[in-house]
Amino acid sequence: PIKENDVVLLPAFGASVHEMKELSEKGVQIVDTTCPWVSKVWNAVDKHARKECTSIIHGKWQHEETVATASFAKRYVIVKNIPEAEYLCDYLINGGNKEEFLAKFKNAMSEDFDPDTMLQRVGLANQTTMLKGETEQIGKMLEKAVLMKFGPDKINEHFMIMDTICDATQERQDAMYKLTENGTKDVDMILVVGGFNSSNTSHLQEIAEHKNIPSFWIDSAARINVQTNQVLH
Repeated sequence: PIKENDVVLLPAFGASVHEMKELSEKGVQIVDTTCPWVSKVWNAVDKHARKECTSIIHGKWQHEETVATASFAKRYVIVKNIPEAEYLCDYLINGGNKEEFLAKFKNAMSEDFDPDTMLQRVGLANQTTMLKGETEQIGKMLEKAVLMKFGPDKINEHFMIMDTICDATQERQDAMYKLTENGTKDVDMILVVGGFNSSNTSHLQEIAEHKNIPSFWIDSAARINVQTNQVLH
């Protein structure tokens, strides 16, 4: 167990408000390596909260970074992909089955969330390792939904957006898009190297899959067997 004066290293994806409070109460020495881009997302959801906006977080509700980000929000809904964002936008515009909404996002929303009253003002945030193109598309979808619901003259009263896409993530995704732009015409196979628990790495492979390029996700050179010409992935 952690005790007073222990040194605790916070990871790049940060820690939740509850975890930080607990560590502070234990009197530990904290070495904070939280990525500045993650902190920028936290600042965004804090601004949402101060302006009584619901944070729509593009991410995976069980991912440590998204757990930490959600802890800074007053009200939030986490959407994993475009279909979930489409469902939320449709509800924002037209309303719908409240019980169905609550069941759909049961693990991905703030406590006592009411979609009938808490989607009147929304702001976008993201898990920094999600596909940037998908985050941008969700932002446009939310903006369009708010325009349809409240009109162009009220857009700034009901919608907030900040650029919180991580530079490092964006550079790697841009490189993968460039590498795969001509599909199998230029590339026969792609090896994506990274931890099997890495959201960022999974999205890099996803880009290759969308181009129908054979791709293999490995975490080390040991996964390649030269003698048998096999890849364990």
